[in-house]
Amino acid sequence: MTFESVLFIDPEDRAAAETAEMPDFFGDLNLDQVIEDILAQKREYDLAPYFYAPLHDGDTIRYRQEVMRDLEDDALLQGLKTFAERMHAARGHARLAANLDYRHHRHGWYLEAIVVYTEAVTHLVRDLARADLRSRALLEFRNTVTDYASSDGFMSLYTETKKLKADLSSIRYCLLIRDNGITVRRYDGEIDYSAEVERTFARFRRDAAENQLSTTFSVAGMSDVEEEILTVVAKMYPSVFRALSDFCERHVDYLNETLNVFDREIQFYISYLEYIAKLRRAGLPFCYPRVSDESKTVYAYGGFDLALAAKRVPDGAEVVLNDFRLDGQERILVVSGPNQGGKTTFARMFGQLHYLARLGCLVPAREAQLYLYDSIFVQFEREERIQNLRGRLQDDLIRVHDILSQATPDSIVLLNEIFTSTTQQDAALLSKEIMQSIAQLDLLCVWVTFIEELASASAKTVSMVSTMRPDNPTFRTYRIVRKSADGLAYAMSIARKHRLTYELLKDRIGR
Repeated sequence: MTFESVLFIDPEDRAAAETAEMPDFFGDLNLDQVIEDILAQKREYDLAPYFYAPLHDGDTIRYRQEVMRDLEDDALLQGLKTFAERMHAARGHARLAANLDYRHHRHGWYLEAIVVYTEAVTHLVRDLARADLRSRALLEFRNTVTDYASSDGFMSLYTETKKLKADLSSIRYCLLIRDNGITVRRYDGEIDYSAEVERTFARFRRDAAENQLSTTFSVAGMSDVEEEILTVVAKMYPSVFRALSDFCERHVDYLNETLNVFDREIQFYISYLEYIAKLRRAGLPFCYPRVSDESKTVYAYGGFDLALAAKRVPDGAEVVLNDFRLDGQERILVVSGPNQGGKTTFARMFGQLHYLARLGCLVPAREAQLYLYDSIFVQFEREERIQNLRGRLQDDLIRVHDILSQATPDSIVLLNEIFTSTTQQDAALLSKEIMQSIAQLDLLCVWVTFIEELASASAKTVSMVSTMRPDNPTFRTYRIVRKSADGLAYAMSIARKHRLTYELLKDRIGR
C-alpha cells in the first residue's frame, strides 16, 4: 500500500508533527481550552500533536481543506465514524485476548477481533465507493484500500475468518448437571427446552427490572468450571480447535498499518467537525479561508472567538460577530475603547483565525482571507510574579524586546494592554517607540491599548473602537468597528448620562 497520510503531503512533516508541543501562546488565545474540548472524547488517538503542529505551505492547507469538505457529507462522515468504532472494538478484543491465560478463550477473542476488523474494511470500501469524493487524499486512499480489500491476502483472511466463525458457531454439546458433577457430551438431537421454559415463566417477567447478571467473566476471563467444559468440548471437536489455533498463530499481524494510521488521522477531522457542529446548529458561521504567503491583505467578516462561543452557545447566550480588514500598506489594527468592551476577545479572534487556518480547518467566520505567517507572538497583560523579582513595567519591556528580537516580516504580533503600570505620558512614549519598530518590520499586528494616539501613529495603522449603545453608554455592544478613536465621545456620553456636562451643570447651578 503506497498511501501515506490524509493529513500531510510530505512524510517528513508527518514525522515532525509527532513531537510537536503546545505553543506558548495557546493560553493567551484560549486555544488550550478549544483543543482540550476537541480531544476530550478522543484520548486513545493521541491527536494533540496534530493540533500543535501548524502547516507551513498553502498546498498542504488546501489538501486538508479538501478532506474536510468531503467529510461535510453526512453519509460519508457517519460511515467513517462507524469504521472507527469497529476498529476500536477490534483493538479492544485483541487487547483482551492478549491478557487472557486460557488458550481457547484467548483464541476465541482474537478471532472475534479479526471478524470485526474484516467487517470494518469491507464496509469502509463500500462507504467510500458510494461517496462523491473530491479531495486528493481520500481519492488516493479509496484506491489504496479498495486494492487492499480485493487482494489475495485480505480475501483469504476474510474467507477463512468467516468459515472458522461458522464452524465454531455450529458446535453443539450437552451438559448433564447432577449433584456436584457436570458431564459434557456431544449433542444428539435432544429437545431444547429453553424456549418452553421462557414461555412458562414469561408471566413473571418484569421488563423494567435491572439486569443483575454478572458480566465479569465475559470481560475478565472464564471461571474454572467454564474452562474445564471448554477443554472437553475442544477434545470432542479437535479439528475445529486446531484450525483456530493455527489461524491465530498465522495472523498475529492481521492489522494493516496503513488502515491503522488512517483510523487515527481521520479523527483529526472528525473531532473538529464534531466540536463545531453545535455552534453551526446555533447559526454561527464557519468558512474555508483563503490563505496566502504573499499578500498581506487580510480580512474576516462575521468572525468570533471560538472558545467564548463554545461557552456561550450551550447557555443560549448571544455571540457577537465582528469584522476586520487590512488593505494595501495597512498592517496594524489599533483597538481602543471602554473597558470590558470586547477588545481582548477581538485580539484573540484574530490570532485564533490565523492559527486554525494554518491547521487546514474551517475557521469561525462567514468569509476570511488570512496570511500564512511564520510565528505568532502574544503579550497580554499578566499579574506580577514575585519569583522573577521584576516589576510589571520591566516585565513588559523585557517581553516586548524578546518578541521584537525574534519577529520577522512574516510574523503576527498581538499586544494587549501593556504598560498600564506606568504613567500615561511614559506609556505613550514607550508605545510609540515600539510602534515604530513594528511598522519597520512590516508585520501584521493587533494592539489593544488605552493610548488612542497610537491609532494614528503610522500610515500602517488602522483604528478600531469598541462601541456602546448611544442611549446607554454603560451598555457594551461588544462590536468592534473601524473608526477614529474618540475617547472624548465616550467620556461625554458618560457625563451626559449622569447630567454632568457643562450645559447641564450650568443649568442646574442657575436654578
